[in-house]
Amino acid sequence: MASKSKRTGNTPDPQSRQARIADMRRADKARDRRNKAIAITTSGVIVAGLVGFGAWVLIGQKETEQRERAAAETARKTPVDGERTWEAKDLGRNHVETQVKYEMNPPVGGDHHPRWMNCDGDVYKNPVPEVNAVHSLEHGAVWVTYNEKAAKGDVDALAERVGKTPYTLMSPVKEQAGAIMLSAWGKQLTVEKADDPRVAQFFTKYVQGPQTPEPGAACTSGLADK
Repeated sequence: MASKSKRTGNTPDPQSRQARIADMRRADKARDRRNKAIAITTSGVIVAGLVGFGAWVLIGQKETEQRERAAAETARKTPVDGERTWEAKDLGRNHVETQVKYEMNPPVGGDHHPRWMNCDGDVYKNPVPEVNAVHSLEHGAVWVTYNEKAAKGDVDALAERVGKTPYTLMSPVKEQAGAIMLSAWGKQLTVEKADDPRVAQFFTKYVQGPQTPEPGAACTSGLADK
């Protein structure tokens, strides 16, 4: 009877199989360590980038604020080209409840009603009483007025500016000489267009500016549009 032949070439060696498994496990662990290291490094780079970007943004904001402050300071110190000025000592400040005849139109100061017009960025579609508006000027408001000579686009642009600016008010004044006029206590400027750079300068200089007889006084709880 012939004996069975032994299988030697195709039978896996258990020890070799275990060694391969161990190698695979070591390779997996090494790959995991590499992935973690890459993730940590990437996260660090991202965090550093965000921190650097944040610092850059803050620096940029600070520089922008410094430029704006410097520009505002320059605007306050620079005379507004073409503005008219009245001596503060010549402008009465008595509270009266009668009509007052002002020497300029719109008025920039003088005796006025005890109650002010609301001037917290208020845009009035109808004319407002002069005696109340003058009281608003005493509180440091800028009063923007216009007549039918002003283009609708300019009126809308000025209304938008006023609406965003505390201590301002706006109303039509049919009888005024200029198309658009800006008044503060003792100060007045006439322009033709809303984008005239002197408009921004006038706002910067005279909204609660140094001409204000009563800085910080209220611009709310006064007379509203009827």
